[in-house]
Amino acid sequence: MGVHDGHRERKKTQYRRCGSEPFADHELLELLLFYAIPRVDTNPAAHALLDRFGSLQAVFAASADELARVPHIGPNAALLISLIPALYRRAMVSAANSEVILDTRARMGEYFRELLSTEPKEVMYQLCLDAKGRRRNIYRVGEGDVASVSLNTRQIVENAINSKAAMVALAHNHPSGVPFPSPEDRDATLRIRDALEMIDVRLVEHVIVADNDYISMWDSGMMR
Repeated sequence: MGVHDGHRERKKTQYRRCGSEPFADHELLELLLFYAIPRVDTNPAAHALLDRFGSLQAVFAASADELARVPHIGPNAALLISLIPALYRRAMVSAANSEVILDTRARMGEYFRELLSTEPKEVMYQLCLDAKGRRRNIYRVGEGDVASVSLNTRQIVENAINSKAAMVALAHNHPSGVPFPSPEDRDATLRIRDALEMIDVRLVEHVIVADNDYISMWDSGMMR
């Protein structure tokens, strides 16, 4: 067993015994990279990632192409890192058997913040809820913010009907880091609100996620 093999086994044992709390950010990345970069010290690669992107959140928001351009990070490591947030988002969306209660705008905001904070590109989701705020379905309804994506209002209405929704909440992200709604955001939101009202479904929120935070268009007064 080489010197790096011994170091890896010690770090794995520490993680099994203690979990992630004792580890610094670069140490957790170093541990993850064991599984993509064999038989070499992954500490320089972990530091290079944090130096390039500035935080763990930004590392996991980066695309595989961006990650592969970092020193010490090859295509295998870039793919592994990019899979982590993709799998997490898939798990959140596909957890159909678990009952999720989103009966306040704060809960909706946190739900969307977790779902969208690591998305590397602009996407939009439609959350369908029953009258008590229980999640019925969630749909990825477009890529791009509402100013640049061609939102299919008819599809959003059909999603609400098929889910037997009483309420709908929308969310999209701004990877640029600026969460403030644009006039185009407001116009598109009001068009969707009016279409949903025709089938007696309320549009109760539109959340914009940026820089691991979010803003509520309802609270900002742009949905009234």
